[in-house]
Amino acid sequence: MKTSLHHFKHFSFLVLFLISVALQAQETLGASITWEKSTFDFGDIQQGDKVHHTFKFINSGKEPLMIFNVEVTCGCTLPKSWPRNPVMQGGKGELEIQFNSSGKIGLQHKVITVISNSVNGNSQVTFTANVLGKKEY
Repeated sequence: MKTSLHHFKHFSFLVLFLISVALQAQETLGASITWEKSTFDFGDIQQGDKVHHTFKFINSGKEPLMIFNVEVTCGCTLPKSWPRNPVMQGGKGELEIQFNSSGKIGLQHKVITVISNSVNGNSQVTFTANVLGKKEY
């Protein structure tokens, strides 16, 4: 009985070790998107302004990174460009967005979701802007 318990403990340890190795390999083998900065603050802008920002990233994984789609939470935010071809291991890419502040007022917080084959799953970048009322001339 003591020997069976001893073997069971060793077997359980081996199984857990192999699972942990497999999970680590899964995380490092695929593509992985790493943002230079995942947030941006436009600061104060005037209502009606159209402002642009470029989020930069690197594929820190071991496989080519494919961006399938970029989703926004509001029609006021437009993903202008992103790589349509694979970004190779160590390669860099950019996601350009435009925010149209027409009809907006006050603090705005927007989320952009990047749908890709990254082992980290879908990733998000965000921006904020404080939209001031229109200037009176």
